[in-house]
Amino acid sequence: MSAFTIFLILIVIVAFLLVVVIMVQNPKGGGLSSSFGGGGTQQMGGVQKTGDFLDKSTWFLATALIVLILASNLTIGSGGSTESKALDTNESTEMPISTPAPANNSATTNDSIGG
Repeated sequence: MSAFTIFLILIVIVAFLLVVVIMVQNPKGGGLSSSFGGGGTQQMGGVQKTGDFLDKSTWFLATALIVLILASNLTIGSGGSTESKALDTNESTEMPISTPAPANNSATTNDSIGG
């Protein structure tokens, strides 16, 4: 497996876990969960500890995602064979300039034909 594939898989896994952890958390301002009766369960046994775990795991996963992205940029960017040739200045990609054909005048055409 190449470094690109490894970093890509790790970034996708961490991003998925980050989305899941964020979606599981209760909103701090009450939101819809408190409107439907979920607000009263926040004070019962151990919910505060779960909130702390989810908060810390969110920060950890977000930091891990940023570190993985930066590390992949440094690792993948240094490879010589994986670089794009789109911005290579050694190759000339300019089109040759062609001169337009002279316009045919009807008067000169008739003179040359009629003779």
